[in-house]
Amino acid sequence: MKHLDKGRKFHRTKDQRKALHKSLAANLILRERIKTTLEKAKETKITVEKLITIAKKQDIVSLRNLKKKLPEKAANKLYYEIAPVFNERKGGYTRIIKTSEKRIRDSSPLAILELVDRPLMTEKKEEGEVENSEKKQKEGKLNK
Repeated sequence: MKHLDKGRKFHRTKDQRKALHKSLAANLILRERIKTTLEKAKETKITVEKLITIAKKQDIVSLRNLKKKLPEKAANKLYYEIAPVFNERKGGYTRIIKTSEKRIRDSSPLAILELVDRPLMTEKKEEGEVENSEKKQKEGKLNK
């Protein structure tokens, strides 16, 4: 019987699984898009959606809980930047896109895991990057 047997073990001990979930969740939050195996993406999706729900409360207790479960940089980004974007959304903060690629060593299917409202979050960064690159070009022309 499979009672109380949730989650995938990934042939790892409990501590190794915990570290794997923590690092994948932190990378997804910092980069807003990661490429990993399909099974790891499904497990990471569960973890990240729970963390976003905690962050949406926007109180000091939720920030402390996030800092327990994530590195400080990822917890701060989730709390201050990502959670306000998802404030009106009830759930489904992430998306899994299956790819046709396979991993070379064991031929496991790869998938892309990303945040749903990613273009809204990256528009600000892209606009800032465009302005910075234009400024650098102008400065470079002036210096020559």
